[in-house]
Amino acid sequence: MAEAAVVRGQATRQRLLEAAVQLVGEAGWNAVTTRMVAERAQVAPGVVHYHFSSVTDLLIAASIGFARELAGRLGEQLAEQPDLDGGIDWLLAETAGYSGHDPASLVMLEMYLASTRIPHLRDELAALVLDLRRTLAGWLAERGCTADVEAVAALLGAVIDGLVLHHHLDPGLDVAALAGPVRAMLRREQK
Repeated sequence: MAEAAVVRGQATRQRLLEAAVQLVGEAGWNAVTTRMVAERAQVAPGVVHYHFSSVTDLLIAASIGFARELAGRLGEQLAEQPDLDGGIDWLLAETAGYSGHDPASLVMLEMYLASTRIPHLRDELAALVLDLRRTLAGWLAERGCTADVEAVAALLGAVIDGLVLHHHLDPGLDVAALAGPVRAMLRREQK
């Protein structure tokens, strides 16, 4: 009996997290309320506060979990890329899929913005960014990059974030076509 209650509780918590992520992308971080999350998750509003001490704590947990999953998938798929040039091509083609208007981009943009006001979110997001840089640096080193892989990883992370922002403002921007210039910069850095 107790085990079934734990499983139900975990399922409810997961529904709350998923609802929160959806709502952050749809309505914006500051517009999300307990009632909105409860309605989306199909639970009573009090259930939200049973699982999370505040809506902010829920939004942080939901968005960081979402971002970790996104970064994890990116790392796994990047690891499948056998060489630097092909990996850069893949990375920019993957980045092109984020228009700045899609749900994932919107959640990430809202999270970055909210992190300017919420120190705990900023700390969590900073840790996630550092993990992603380590993943990129490891991949670069394994593929024979002779440049300062940590610096190149920081640059690639900033390029990805910046291109999503630019793609949002300029939907006609062909992000995948920028792989050539990124590869050229990397080659110059390695000399």
